[in-house]
Amino acid sequence: MSSAITPDLLPLTAQDGPQGLAVGGIPLVELGRRFGTPLFVYDEEHLRRRCREAVAAFGADSVAYASKAFLCTAMARLAHEEGLLLDVASGGELRVALRAGVPGGRIVLHGNNKDDAELRTAVAAGVRHVVVDSFDEMDRIERLHAAEGLPPVPVKLRVAPGVAAGAHQAIRTGGSDSKFGFGLAGGVAAAAVRRAGESRAMVLEGVHAHVGSQVLDAAELAEGAGAVARFAVESGVRGLTVGGGLGVAYEAGQSVPSMADWAARVRTAARGAGWTGELTVEPGRSIVARAGMTLYRVGTIKRIEGVRTYVSVDGGMSDNLRPALYASRYEAFLPRDPRAPRPLRARVVGKHCESGDVIIDDAALPADLRVSDLLATPVTGAYGYAMASNYNKLPRPAVVFVRDGDARVVVRRENEEDLLRLDVTEPADPGPGAARADSADLVAARQPATA
Repeated sequence: MSSAITPDLLPLTAQDGPQGLAVGGIPLVELGRRFGTPLFVYDEEHLRRRCREAVAAFGADSVAYASKAFLCTAMARLAHEEGLLLDVASGGELRVALRAGVPGGRIVLHGNNKDDAELRTAVAAGVRHVVVDSFDEMDRIERLHAAEGLPPVPVKLRVAPGVAAGAHQAIRTGGSDSKFGFGLAGGVAAAAVRRAGESRAMVLEGVHAHVGSQVLDAAELAEGAGAVARFAVESGVRGLTVGGGLGVAYEAGQSVPSMADWAARVRTAARGAGWTGELTVEPGRSIVARAGMTLYRVGTIKRIEGVRTYVSVDGGMSDNLRPALYASRYEAFLPRDPRAPRPLRARVVGKHCESGDVIIDDAALPADLRVSDLLATPVTGAYGYAMASNYNKLPRPAVVFVRDGDARVVVRRENEEDLLRLDVTEPADPGPGAARADSADLVAARQPATA
Protein backbone atom coordinates (compact mmCIF):
# COMPACT_ATOMS: atom_id res chain seq x y z
CA MET A 1 0.00 0.00 0.00
CA SER A 2 1.44 3.39 -0.96
CA SER A 3 -1.53 5.67 -0.21
CA ALA A 4 -1.85 7.86 2.87
CA ILE A 5 -3.23 6.49 6.12
CA THR A 6 -7.02 6.24 5.91
CA PRO A 7 -9.23 8.28 8.28
CA ASP A 8 -11.24 5.23 9.35
CA LEU A 9 -8.17 3.98 11.26
CA LEU A 10 -7.79 7.21 13.22
CA PRO A 11 -9.58 8.49 16.34
CA LEU A 12 -12.79 10.40 15.69
CA THR A 13 -11.37 13.85 16.50
CA ALA A 14 -8.23 13.41 14.35
CA GLN A 15 -7.59 16.41 12.08
CA ASP A 16 -4.71 17.41 9.83
CA GLY A 17 -3.25 20.84 10.55
CA PRO A 18 -0.12 23.01 10.19
CA GLN A 19 1.83 20.77 12.61
CA GLY A 20 0.54 17.52 11.15
CA LEU A 21 -2.11 15.28 12.68
CA ALA A 22 -3.87 16.50 15.82
CA VAL A 23 -6.09 14.45 18.12
CA GLY A 24 -8.30 16.08 20.70
CA GLY A 25 -7.11 19.42 19.37
CA ILE A 26 -3.41 18.76 20.09
CA PRO A 27 -0.78 17.90 17.44
CA LEU A 28 0.75 14.47 17.97
CA VAL A 29 4.25 15.89 17.44
CA GLU A 30 3.62 18.19 20.40
CA LEU A 31 2.44 15.28 22.56
CA GLY A 32 5.57 13.35 21.66
CA ARG A 33 7.75 16.29 22.72
CA ARG A 34 5.85 16.98 25.95
CA PHE A 35 5.40 13.46 27.25
CA GLY A 36 8.13 11.44 25.56
CA THR A 37 7.91 8.15 23.73
CA PRO A 38 6.71 5.46 23.57
CA LEU A 39 3.38 7.03 24.45
CA PHE A 40 -0.19 5.81 24.39
CA VAL A 41 -2.58 8.58 23.32
CA TYR A 42 -6.35 8.18 23.74
CA ASP A 43 -9.03 10.37 22.23
CA GLU A 44 -11.36 10.83 25.20
CA GLU A 45 -14.22 12.09 23.06
CA HIS A 46 -13.95 8.95 20.92
CA LEU A 47 -14.11 6.75 24.04
CA ARG A 48 -17.22 8.52 25.30
CA ARG A 49 -18.99 8.38 21.95
CA ARG A 50 -18.38 4.64 21.65
CA CYS A 51 -19.75 4.08 25.14
CA ARG A 52 -22.86 6.04 24.20
CA GLU A 53 -23.27 4.11 20.95
CA ALA A 54 -23.21 0.85 22.89
CA VAL A 55 -25.81 2.05 25.39
CA ALA A 56 -28.00 3.38 22.56
CA ALA A 57 -27.79 0.04 20.76
CA PHE A 58 -28.42 -2.27 23.70
CA GLY A 59 -30.09 -0.14 26.38
CA ALA A 60 -29.24 1.16 29.82
CA ASP A 61 -27.72 -1.37 32.24
CA SER A 62 -27.26 -3.82 29.36
CA VAL A 63 -23.62 -3.03 28.51
CA ALA A 64 -20.59 -3.97 30.61
CA TYR A 65 -17.23 -2.64 29.49
CA ALA A 66 -14.77 -5.55 29.18
CA SER A 67 -11.98 -3.82 31.06
CA LYS A 68 -9.30 -6.37 30.15
CA ALA A 69 -8.99 -4.48 26.84
CA PHE A 70 -7.66 -1.40 28.64
CA LEU A 71 -8.02 -0.45 32.27
CA CYS A 72 -6.84 2.31 34.54
CA THR A 73 -8.80 4.32 37.06
CA ALA A 74 -9.52 7.06 34.49
CA MET A 75 -10.93 4.53 32.01
CA ALA A 76 -13.03 2.80 34.66
CA ARG A 77 -14.44 6.15 35.78
CA LEU A 78 -15.19 7.20 32.19
CA ALA A 79 -17.08 3.99 31.40
CA HIS A 80 -19.06 4.32 34.62
CA GLU A 81 -19.89 7.97 33.88
CA GLU A 82 -21.21 6.94 30.48
CA GLY A 83 -23.59 4.38 31.99
CA LEU A 84 -21.65 1.17 31.44
CA LEU A 85 -21.17 -1.62 33.93
CA LEU A 86 -17.59 -2.83 34.46
CA ASP A 87 -16.59 -6.39 33.58
CA VAL A 88 -13.39 -7.35 35.45
CA ALA A 89 -11.43 -10.58 35.17
CA SER A 90 -9.24 -10.57 38.28
CA GLY A 91 -8.92 -9.23 41.78
CA GLY A 92 -6.53 -6.59 40.46
CA GLU A 93 -9.00 -5.32 37.88
CA LEU A 94 -11.68 -5.33 40.57
CA ARG A 95 -9.45 -3.22 42.80
CA VAL A 96 -8.90 -0.65 40.04
CA ALA A 97 -12.64 -0.38 39.35
CA LEU A 98 -13.41 0.12 43.04
CA ARG A 99 -10.60 2.69 43.37
CA ALA A 100 -12.17 4.60 40.45
CA GLY A 101 -15.38 4.93 42.45
CA VAL A 102 -17.42 2.35 40.54
CA PRO A 103 -20.00 0.87 42.96
CA GLY A 104 -19.74 -2.87 43.50
CA GLY A 105 -23.25 -3.31 42.16
CA ARG A 106 -22.02 -2.01 38.79
CA ILE A 107 -19.21 -4.59 38.53
CA VAL A 108 -19.22 -8.14 37.16
CA LEU A 109 -16.38 -10.53 38.08
CA HIS A 110 -15.08 -13.03 35.51
CA GLY A 111 -12.17 -15.46 35.59
CA ASN A 112 -11.69 -19.17 35.00
CA ASN A 113 -9.66 -19.73 38.20
CA LYS A 114 -10.77 -17.30 40.91
CA ASP A 115 -9.08 -17.83 44.24
CA ASP A 116 -10.56 -17.46 47.72
CA ALA A 117 -9.32 -13.90 48.13
CA GLU A 118 -10.90 -12.75 44.86
CA LEU A 119 -14.23 -14.30 45.80
CA ARG A 120 -14.17 -12.79 49.28
CA THR A 121 -13.34 -9.35 47.89
CA ALA A 122 -16.07 -9.57 45.27
CA VAL A 123 -18.73 -10.50 47.80
CA ALA A 124 -17.55 -7.86 50.28
CA ALA A 125 -17.77 -5.26 47.52
CA GLY A 126 -21.31 -6.36 46.62
CA VAL A 127 -20.59 -7.09 42.96
CA ARG A 128 -23.55 -7.43 40.63
CA HIS A 129 -22.71 -11.08 40.02
CA VAL A 130 -19.85 -13.53 39.70
CA VAL A 131 -19.55 -15.45 36.43
CA VAL A 132 -18.90 -19.01 37.61
CA ASP A 133 -16.66 -20.99 35.30
CA SER A 134 -16.33 -24.49 36.77
CA PHE A 135 -17.55 -27.04 39.31
CA ASP A 136 -14.34 -26.44 41.28
CA GLU A 137 -15.35 -22.79 41.62
CA MET A 138 -18.74 -23.91 42.91
CA ASP A 139 -16.93 -26.08 45.47
CA ARG A 140 -14.90 -23.05 46.52
CA ILE A 141 -17.96 -20.82 46.92
CA GLU A 142 -19.80 -23.46 48.92
CA ARG A 143 -16.78 -24.08 51.18
CA LEU A 144 -16.41 -20.35 51.90
CA HIS A 145 -20.15 -20.14 52.58
CA ALA A 146 -20.03 -23.03 55.05
CA ALA A 147 -16.69 -22.32 56.73
CA GLU A 148 -16.58 -18.52 56.77
CA GLY A 149 -20.20 -17.49 56.53
CA LEU A 150 -19.80 -16.00 53.07
CA PRO A 151 -23.27 -14.78 52.07
CA PRO A 152 -24.99 -16.33 49.04
CA VAL A 153 -23.25 -15.20 45.86
CA PRO A 154 -25.27 -13.98 42.86
CA VAL A 155 -23.91 -15.92 39.89
CA LYS A 156 -24.19 -16.40 36.16
CA LEU A 157 -22.81 -19.60 34.69
CA ARG A 158 -20.39 -19.38 31.80
CA VAL A 159 -21.41 -21.76 29.04
CA ALA A 160 -19.25 -22.98 26.16
CA PRO A 161 -21.88 -23.12 23.40
CA GLY A 162 -19.77 -25.02 20.88
CA VAL A 163 -19.48 -21.94 18.64
CA ALA A 164 -15.97 -20.52 18.26
CA ALA A 165 -15.31 -17.25 16.43
CA GLY A 166 -12.44 -14.82 16.09
CA ALA A 167 -9.43 -13.88 14.01
CA HIS A 168 -6.97 -16.26 15.73
CA GLN A 169 -7.24 -19.64 17.43
CA ALA A 170 -5.99 -18.18 20.70
CA ILE A 171 -8.96 -15.80 20.98
CA ARG A 172 -11.71 -18.27 20.06
CA THR A 173 -13.22 -19.02 23.43
CA GLY A 174 -16.68 -20.48 22.85
CA GLY A 175 -15.84 -23.84 21.30
CA SER A 176 -16.12 -27.24 22.92
CA ASP A 177 -12.33 -27.36 23.47
CA SER A 178 -11.92 -24.33 25.73
CA LYS A 179 -10.60 -23.62 29.20
CA PHE A 180 -13.69 -21.47 29.78
CA GLY A 181 -17.12 -22.49 30.98
CA PHE A 182 -19.47 -25.45 31.12
CA GLY A 183 -19.92 -27.22 27.80
CA LEU A 184 -23.39 -27.73 26.38
CA ALA A 185 -22.28 -31.13 25.08
CA GLY A 186 -22.98 -34.10 27.33
CA GLY A 187 -25.30 -32.19 29.65
CA VAL A 188 -22.45 -30.55 31.58
CA ALA A 189 -23.96 -27.05 31.49
CA ALA A 190 -27.39 -28.42 32.43
CA ALA A 191 -25.85 -30.14 35.46
CA ALA A 192 -24.20 -26.86 36.46
CA VAL A 193 -27.55 -25.05 36.28
CA ARG A 194 -29.16 -27.68 38.51
CA ARG A 195 -26.38 -27.51 41.07
CA ALA A 196 -26.32 -23.70 41.24
CA GLY A 197 -30.10 -23.58 41.49
CA GLU A 198 -30.12 -26.00 44.42
CA SER A 199 -27.14 -24.51 46.28
CA ARG A 200 -27.59 -22.39 49.39
CA ALA A 201 -24.32 -20.65 48.62
CA MET A 202 -25.36 -19.30 45.20
CA VAL A 203 -28.22 -17.30 43.72
CA LEU A 204 -28.55 -18.23 40.04
CA GLU A 205 -29.00 -15.05 37.98
CA GLY A 206 -28.56 -16.48 34.48
CA VAL A 207 -26.07 -17.80 31.96
CA HIS A 208 -23.21 -16.27 30.01
CA ALA A 209 -21.28 -17.08 26.84
CA HIS A 210 -18.46 -15.48 24.87
CA VAL A 211 -17.56 -17.04 21.53
CA GLY A 212 -14.36 -15.11 20.72
CA SER A 213 -12.69 -11.80 19.97
CA GLN A 214 -11.97 -9.62 16.93
CA VAL A 215 -15.04 -10.98 15.11
CA LEU A 216 -15.74 -9.09 11.89
CA ASP A 217 -18.86 -11.03 10.90
CA ALA A 218 -21.86 -10.25 13.09
CA ALA A 219 -23.46 -13.51 11.94
CA GLU A 220 -20.88 -15.44 13.99
CA LEU A 221 -21.78 -13.44 17.10
CA ALA A 222 -25.45 -14.06 16.38
CA GLU A 223 -24.86 -17.80 16.06
CA GLY A 224 -23.28 -17.91 19.49
CA ALA A 225 -26.08 -15.80 20.96
CA GLY A 226 -28.69 -18.11 19.50
CA ALA A 227 -27.01 -21.22 20.91
CA VAL A 228 -26.75 -19.92 24.45
CA ALA A 229 -30.24 -18.35 24.27
CA ARG A 230 -31.74 -21.76 23.44
CA PHE A 231 -30.02 -23.20 26.46
CA ALA A 232 -31.17 -20.29 28.64
CA VAL A 233 -34.79 -20.86 27.57
CA GLU A 234 -34.54 -24.60 28.27
CA SER A 235 -32.97 -23.92 31.67
CA GLY A 236 -35.58 -21.39 32.75
CA VAL A 237 -33.02 -18.78 33.89
CA ARG A 238 -33.91 -15.10 33.89
CA GLY A 239 -30.66 -13.49 32.69
CA LEU A 240 -28.60 -13.89 29.51
CA THR A 241 -25.20 -12.39 28.64
CA VAL A 242 -23.83 -12.99 25.15
CA GLY A 243 -20.37 -11.51 25.78
CA GLY A 244 -18.45 -9.25 23.47
CA GLY A 245 -16.16 -9.99 20.56
CA LEU A 246 -17.06 -7.28 18.05
CA GLY A 247 -13.94 -6.58 16.01
CA VAL A 248 -12.35 -3.41 14.70
CA ALA A 249 -10.49 -2.47 11.53
CA TYR A 250 -6.73 -2.62 12.02
CA GLU A 251 -5.89 -2.19 8.33
CA ALA A 252 -7.40 -0.17 5.48
CA GLY A 253 -10.20 -1.94 3.68
CA GLN A 254 -11.46 -4.05 6.58
CA SER A 255 -15.24 -3.89 7.06
CA VAL A 256 -16.62 -3.84 10.57
CA PRO A 257 -20.25 -4.19 11.79
CA SER A 258 -21.68 -1.25 13.68
CA MET A 259 -22.88 -1.47 17.27
CA ALA A 260 -26.45 -1.18 15.97
CA ASP A 261 -25.94 -4.04 13.52
CA TRP A 262 -24.43 -6.21 16.23
CA ALA A 263 -27.36 -5.45 18.54
CA ALA A 264 -29.94 -6.21 15.86
CA ARG A 265 -28.28 -9.52 14.93
CA VAL A 266 -27.94 -10.90 18.45
CA ARG A 267 -31.44 -9.77 19.46
CA THR A 268 -32.94 -11.46 16.40
CA ALA A 269 -31.00 -14.65 17.12
CA ALA A 270 -32.03 -14.66 20.79
CA ARG A 271 -35.69 -14.03 19.96
CA GLY A 272 -35.55 -16.77 17.34
CA ALA A 273 -34.43 -19.13 20.08
CA GLY A 274 -37.43 -18.13 22.20
CA TRP A 275 -35.63 -15.75 24.56
CA THR A 276 -37.75 -12.86 25.84
CA GLY A 277 -35.82 -11.82 28.95
CA GLU A 278 -32.96 -9.41 29.59
CA LEU A 279 -29.91 -9.54 27.32
CA THR A 280 -26.57 -7.98 28.15
CA VAL A 281 -23.27 -7.64 26.28
CA GLU A 282 -19.62 -7.00 27.16
CA PRO A 283 -17.76 -4.98 24.49
CA GLY A 284 -14.14 -4.08 25.12
CA ARG A 285 -11.98 -3.81 22.01
CA SER A 286 -14.77 -2.10 20.05
CA ILE A 287 -14.92 0.66 22.70
CA VAL A 288 -11.23 1.49 23.03
CA ALA A 289 -9.14 0.14 20.12
CA ARG A 290 -9.52 2.90 17.54
CA ALA A 291 -9.57 5.58 20.24
CA GLY A 292 -5.92 4.88 21.03
CA MET A 293 -2.63 5.04 19.17
CA THR A 294 1.02 4.56 20.09
CA LEU A 295 3.74 7.13 19.38
CA TYR A 296 7.32 5.93 18.91
CA ARG A 297 10.61 7.62 18.05
CA VAL A 298 12.64 6.14 15.18
CA GLY A 299 16.14 5.27 16.36
CA THR A 300 17.76 3.39 13.49
CA ILE A 301 17.06 2.63 9.84
CA LYS A 302 18.93 -0.38 8.49
CA ARG A 303 18.81 -1.13 4.76
CA ILE A 304 19.96 -4.60 3.70
CA GLU A 305 20.38 -4.59 -0.06
CA GLY A 306 18.21 -7.18 -1.75
CA VAL A 307 16.64 -8.25 1.56
CA ARG A 308 14.64 -5.58 3.41
CA THR A 309 14.73 -2.35 5.39
CA TYR A 310 14.46 -2.42 9.18
CA VAL A 311 13.06 0.57 11.07
CA SER A 312 13.76 0.34 14.80
CA VAL A 313 11.70 2.31 17.30
CA ASP A 314 12.02 2.91 21.04
CA GLY A 315 9.28 0.50 22.09
CA GLY A 316 8.30 -2.93 20.85
CA MET A 317 6.74 -6.13 22.11
CA SER A 318 6.74 -4.76 25.67
CA ASP A 319 4.05 -2.24 24.68
CA ASN A 320 2.37 -4.22 21.88
CA LEU A 321 2.55 -7.98 22.29
CA ARG A 322 -0.26 -8.75 19.86
CA PRO A 323 1.87 -9.10 16.70
CA ALA A 324 4.09 -11.71 18.39
CA LEU A 325 1.20 -13.41 20.18
CA TYR A 326 -1.51 -13.40 17.51
CA ALA A 327 0.31 -12.39 14.30
CA SER A 328 -1.77 -9.21 14.46
CA ARG A 329 -1.30 -6.65 11.71
CA TYR A 330 -1.09 -2.87 12.01
CA GLU A 331 -0.32 0.16 9.88
CA ALA A 332 1.96 3.13 10.58
CA PHE A 333 2.35 6.75 9.49
CA LEU A 334 4.30 9.90 10.30
CA PRO A 335 2.22 12.38 12.35
CA ARG A 336 4.14 15.28 10.82
CA ASP A 337 2.64 14.45 7.41
CA PRO A 338 -0.32 12.06 7.67
CA ARG A 339 -1.35 12.63 4.04
CA ALA A 340 1.99 11.54 2.64
CA PRO A 341 2.07 8.54 0.28
CA ARG A 342 3.78 5.50 1.80
CA PRO A 343 5.80 3.77 -0.91
CA LEU A 344 8.63 2.53 1.36
CA ARG A 345 8.29 -1.08 2.51
CA ALA A 346 10.00 -1.84 5.80
CA ARG A 347 9.83 -4.07 8.84
CA VAL A 348 9.11 -1.97 11.93
CA VAL A 349 10.80 -3.56 14.93
CA GLY A 350 11.31 -2.76 18.58
CA LYS A 351 14.43 -2.45 20.71
CA HIS A 352 14.17 -5.78 22.52
CA CYS A 353 16.83 -8.48 22.36
CA GLU A 354 14.45 -10.73 20.43
CA SER A 355 14.16 -11.46 16.70
CA GLY A 356 10.42 -11.80 17.13
CA ASP A 357 10.15 -8.24 18.39
CA VAL A 358 8.25 -7.11 15.30
CA ILE A 359 5.55 -4.44 15.41
CA ILE A 360 4.70 -4.43 11.68
CA ASP A 361 6.22 -7.08 9.44
CA ASP A 362 5.73 -5.26 6.13
CA ALA A 363 4.87 -1.65 6.83
CA ALA A 364 4.06 1.01 4.25
CA LEU A 365 5.97 4.17 5.14
CA PRO A 366 6.78 7.56 3.58
CA ALA A 367 9.91 7.66 1.44
CA ASP A 368 11.41 10.53 3.47
CA LEU A 369 11.35 8.63 6.78
CA ARG A 370 14.39 9.57 8.86
CA VAL A 371 16.02 8.86 12.20
CA SER A 372 14.35 10.84 15.05
CA ASP A 373 10.98 10.91 13.25
CA LEU A 374 7.85 10.40 15.33
CA LEU A 375 6.09 7.27 14.09
CA ALA A 376 2.49 6.40 14.99
CA THR A 377 0.70 3.06 14.96
CA PRO A 378 -3.08 3.60 15.08
CA VAL A 379 -5.75 1.33 16.58
CA THR A 380 -3.61 0.27 19.55
CA GLY A 381 -6.09 1.25 22.25
CA ALA A 382 -7.01 -2.36 23.07
CA TYR A 383 -4.57 -4.88 24.53
CA GLY A 384 -1.54 -2.63 24.05
CA TYR A 385 -1.04 -1.12 27.48
CA ALA A 386 -3.13 -3.92 29.00
CA MET A 387 -0.54 -6.53 27.93
CA ALA A 388 2.50 -4.30 28.46
CA SER A 389 5.50 -5.78 30.26
CA ASN A 390 8.98 -4.88 31.48
CA TYR A 391 10.80 -7.27 29.18
CA ASN A 392 14.50 -6.32 29.01
CA LYS A 393 13.63 -4.05 31.93
CA LEU A 394 12.02 -1.41 29.72
CA PRO A 395 9.73 0.93 31.67
CA ARG A 396 6.11 0.83 30.55
CA PRO A 397 4.92 3.92 28.63
CA ALA A 398 2.75 6.73 29.90
CA VAL A 399 -0.91 6.97 28.92
CA VAL A 400 -2.39 10.34 27.99
CA PHE A 401 -6.05 11.28 27.45
CA VAL A 402 -6.65 14.23 25.11
CA ARG A 403 -9.84 16.24 24.70
CA ASP A 404 -10.71 19.78 23.58
CA GLY A 405 -7.10 20.95 23.53
CA ASP A 406 -6.26 19.51 26.94
CA ALA A 407 -3.89 16.59 27.59
CA ARG A 408 -3.75 14.80 30.92
CA VAL A 409 -1.56 11.93 32.04
CA VAL A 410 -3.78 9.14 33.37
CA VAL A 411 -0.96 6.61 33.82
CA ARG A 412 2.52 7.98 34.42
CA ARG A 413 5.58 6.59 32.68
CA GLU A 414 7.55 4.07 34.70
CA ASN A 415 11.16 4.89 35.57
CA GLU A 416 14.20 2.90 36.58
CA GLU A 417 13.29 3.20 40.25
CA ASP A 418 10.00 1.47 39.49
CA LEU A 419 11.93 -1.37 37.87
CA LEU A 420 13.86 -1.89 41.13
CA ARG A 421 11.00 -1.27 43.54
CA LEU A 422 10.03 -4.92 44.00
CA ASP A 423 13.55 -6.30 44.23
CA VAL A 424 14.53 -7.72 47.61
CA THR A 425 18.07 -6.44 48.07
CA GLU A 426 20.78 -8.78 49.34
CA PRO A 427 23.73 -7.66 51.48
CA ALA A 428 26.35 -6.06 49.27
CA ASP A 429 29.29 -8.24 48.26
CA PRO A 430 32.26 -6.85 50.22
CA GLY A 431 34.69 -7.98 47.54
CA PRO A 432 37.14 -10.85 47.18
CA GLY A 433 39.54 -9.68 49.90
CA ALA A 434 36.98 -9.24 52.67
CA ALA A 435 35.76 -11.86 55.12
CA ARG A 436 32.42 -13.36 54.16
CA ALA A 437 29.58 -13.97 56.56
CA ASP A 438 28.46 -17.54 56.82
CA SER A 439 24.85 -18.61 56.18
CA ALA A 440 23.95 -18.46 59.87
CA ASP A 441 25.06 -14.81 60.05
CA LEU A 442 22.96 -13.97 56.97
CA VAL A 443 19.89 -15.63 58.45
CA ALA A 444 20.36 -13.77 61.72
CA ALA A 445 20.77 -10.48 59.90
CA ARG A 446 17.41 -10.91 58.21
CA GLN A 447 15.48 -11.51 61.43
CA PRO A 448 13.36 -8.64 62.82
CA ALA A 449 14.88 -6.79 65.75
CA THR A 450 13.46 -7.55 69.21
CA ALA A 451 13.34 -5.42 72.32
